[in-house]
Amino acid sequence: MKKNWLAFACITLMTLVLFACNKEETPEEAASRYIQAWNKQQFENMYEQLSNEAKNAIDQETFIERHQKIYDGIRLSKLEIKPNFPEEKLSNKEDEVNVEYEIKMNTIAGELHFTHVLKLVKEETEEEKRWAVAWNPSLIFPQMEEGDKVRVETLPAKRGEIIDRNGEGLAVNGKALDIGIVPERLPENETASFEQLAEILQLPIEMIESKRNASWVEDDMFVPITTISKDDRRLNKLLKIQGVTYLETDARIYPFKETTAHLTGYVQEINAEELKKLKDKGYREGDIIGKSGLEKVFEDKLSGKDGGRIYIVDDEGNEKEEIAKQEPVDGETIQLTIDAKLQTRIFNQLKNERGTAAAIHPQTGEVLALVSAPSYDPNQFVLGMTNSEWQTLNEDPGKPLLNRFSITYAPGSVIKPLTGAIALDANAIDKNTTFDVKGLKWQADKSWGDYFVTRVTDPKKPVDLETAMIFSDNIYFAQAALKTGEKQFLEGMKRFGFGESVPFEYPIKKSSITDEKTFKNEIELADSGYGQGKVEMSIVHLASAYTAFLNEGNVLKPILLKTEAEKGKQIWKERAAEPDTASFINDLLVQVVHHPDGTGNGAKLAGKQMAGKTGTAELKKTKNDNAEENGLFVAYDNKQQDVIVAMLVENVKERGGSKYVVSKVKTIFSD
Repeated sequence: MKKNWLAFACITLMTLVLFACNKEETPEEAASRYIQAWNKQQFENMYEQLSNEAKNAIDQETFIERHQKIYDGIRLSKLEIKPNFPEEKLSNKEDEVNVEYEIKMNTIAGELHFTHVLKLVKEETEEEKRWAVAWNPSLIFPQMEEGDKVRVETLPAKRGEIIDRNGEGLAVNGKALDIGIVPERLPENETASFEQLAEILQLPIEMIESKRNASWVEDDMFVPITTISKDDRRLNKLLKIQGVTYLETDARIYPFKETTAHLTGYVQEINAEELKKLKDKGYREGDIIGKSGLEKVFEDKLSGKDGGRIYIVDDEGNEKEEIAKQEPVDGETIQLTIDAKLQTRIFNQLKNERGTAAAIHPQTGEVLALVSAPSYDPNQFVLGMTNSEWQTLNEDPGKPLLNRFSITYAPGSVIKPLTGAIALDANAIDKNTTFDVKGLKWQADKSWGDYFVTRVTDPKKPVDLETAMIFSDNIYFAQAALKTGEKQFLEGMKRFGFGESVPFEYPIKKSSITDEKTFKNEIELADSGYGQGKVEMSIVHLASAYTAFLNEGNVLKPILLKTEAEKGKQIWKERAAEPDTASFINDLLVQVVHHPDGTGNGAKLAGKQMAGKTGTAELKKTKNDNAEENGLFVAYDNKQQDVIVAMLVENVKERGGSKYVVSKVKTIFSD
């Protein structure tokens, strides 16, 4: 009995399967299947549903390629198609039916929204009956007829410019030449032209071939390869190559070249990796994008939004009808607080060095200059750089591509004003506290082994805070840090902004005190008191920290945008030091320059009350290491109080140490 029941069940199941297999597809199902494939841009599946007549008119490869080229060309995104079926079912007995559909798509010319009719025809063979799509070009756009082509014209948005506080252009729109090819003008052996082009431009031939074979390229189109300046001497040679021509084009120009390179950064053509990430934002192959600096930071604001025009031409290239048009939206112009003249003065002092500098207005927080040296000419990246030029730049031991104002360095003695303020506010010392040390080296006790804190000058008397600041006495500040204690010292440094990101439009590395949450030992705490140990500080943070001594102990927020500056002074760290403490430290910084024995005495200028602090940071890996030294100087005119300049120069050993930097900063204030 059980076997009979199983046999019956199997027969019934087979019958149902056969019935299902023989069930004729309805027009609604056929239309839905085609539209579903269309929504997913599965052009091969769409082609399978075409009628025999349609397949005779267009082969599969052409069908797929045509859709892909048109959709790539119009920058299609968010394609949405849905059928509008009537309430009553479509007849399965007719030979043909029409299904209305609604289509929405985002394109370079804006959103397109229209309805059209999908014609289905019944086709019968011995094996099957099916509803097939009677395809014609009007299904892509209703305005299209056989022989027509879709043309797309990009209406490029102007990239916003970057200007300084006085309207001087730092990154502006100028003119250059797009060197390119027109495929139909190339010789039969295209490679011959590509080889000549590659040799003159010093570009990989594969790159030229890739651009030639891009999906959007038509034979009569101009295909840009690279951009050169209008006065480039290679132009005559290039124009002798068959198929090569040029178009005058808008180009990004950096008038101050190396002076502002790390600040502005540069733009270049988008690469494959960036395109993958940004395709949803409307970017496509060949677009220009900010690669570094403010060009990258403010890409969304600067880039604007391209407009476009989509239109139909007949088989002779005559325009028949415009489908859609959207005007471009130009990018924003970004005005900085930077003063190009001051930027240039500072760069001129650093251009033959490895170093960095920041200038900040101590009463507003406005950043007036940001310099990194050595530098590079960002115009080279825009207007074409040969492989050898790139190799030279990339392998330069001076690392001209390294942005030094965005990274951190050991600050050395320029941190001593902070240590002094923290120790005073913690009541670890007072203004008259003295430490009496004989000689040039000191250690807390024998547990330090053979490690000693050293100093340059022995005053031959007990040292108070004023004397220690004037002579830049490492031993005093090491002892001050120890008396303050680990907890209060770290809390004090945190009040000055250590351990957190500087609130600044340009990304700056965090300053740090230790690798861990606490010091490894007493020696590390002592060394941190005079800017060695594990202490790391950015030049922007350093200049900002000194604003506390001119603002009742408040550290000002560094400001880079003019629109932000118009809101007025903004405090980043409130009460980093008590007001009386800040005022006292400021007085000591004046003494560092004006006292005859002050380490900053070389910065004295007639008619100015210069104040500042010198620093020399040793880059030792071991205590016996004969390491390089970085020199630092932070200075301002205490009467004028309109700019703080913080400067670091690498490898000043045997060149006068921090005094070498003092002379450079003095020149800046002298101009």
